[in-house]
Amino acid sequence: MKLKVEGMTCGGCVKSVTAIIKELDEAADVQVSLETGLVETNAKTSVEAVAEALDDAGFPAKTAD
Repeated sequence: MKLKVEGMTCGGCVKSVTAIIKELDEAADVQVSLETGLVETNAKTSVEAVAEALDDAGFPAKTAD
């Protein structure tokens, strides 16, 4: 799944976003691009659950095309 995530500005944000997704699926592979704000993951959970968890942590997320 691909998500457009707002509010990521540094490596700490990347670590936080990665940790949030791995809380939902510890085996997930997570790729984060600060430049584009895109997050790609193969997490075995719904895109809605991932977006909600990121939103709750202060990283507004929506599905990217």
